[in-house]
Amino acid sequence: MGLGASGPQVVEGWYGQPYAKPLARTREYVDIVRQVFARDAPVAYEGAYFELPYPRGTGLGKALKSTVHPLRRDIPIMLAAEGPKNVALAAEIADGWLPLWFSPKSDAFYRAALDEGFAREGSHHQSLDTFEVVSLLPVIIADDVESCADLLRPMLALYIGGMGARGANFHYEVFARLGYEGDCARIQDLYLAGRKAEAIAAVPTALVEDVALIGPRGKVKEETTRWKETVISTALITGPSFQFEMIMELLS
Repeated sequence: MGLGASGPQVVEGWYGQPYAKPLARTREYVDIVRQVFARDAPVAYEGAYFELPYPRGTGLGKALKSTVHPLRRDIPIMLAAEGPKNVALAAEIADGWLPLWFSPKSDAFYRAALDEGFAREGSHHQSLDTFEVVSLLPVIIADDVESCADLLRPMLALYIGGMGARGANFHYEVFARLGYEGDCARIQDLYLAGRKAEAIAAVPTALVEDVALIGPRGKVKEETTRWKETVISTALITGPSFQFEMIMELLS
């Protein structure tokens, strides 16, 4: 099961819930979900953010047990996270981490965050040996690097510029940490001003190359080595469907 805290725009605007203390809320939520899977007893919980049954309603609420019988009670829980504190939380309480935009350049940064979580008392796992890191990895093969980058620029501009409010966009922060803070600021300014085509054009090719494998076969093959040396245990390959066999051959 993949879970994530999302961001304040979505949580407060779409779900109608407060976004304060997302890590503490996630911790409680995972505790509750594991009780649901285990089916040891009707689920009751008294947390700072979640209370089951709800105590201030009609008074008719009662602790219930799921009618669904999972094939196993230890269903792995993966946390989607991008900031270091959330990544550390994933290492502490979950069975895996789901990064969205990963770069080999960030490997040491994320290893440190994961190690912090593994070292906490009561950590669900103690090391990467039993912990999954499942990351998106776009792969596009063509002789012209720029044409490959052009296919990914619109999505990257959307995440950097439009997926979150100014000052509260966690995707933006991922790329700023990679050294593109000035570019990110320009992309965001353009995107939020409605100048999406200009925002897309402002995404540097080097930024695309940091989070994707693009270009001629030889270049992709050579750069694959860097990715295999990272914390990633499973890469979620995306790319043109007609290139699938060639991509898998190069990455194997």
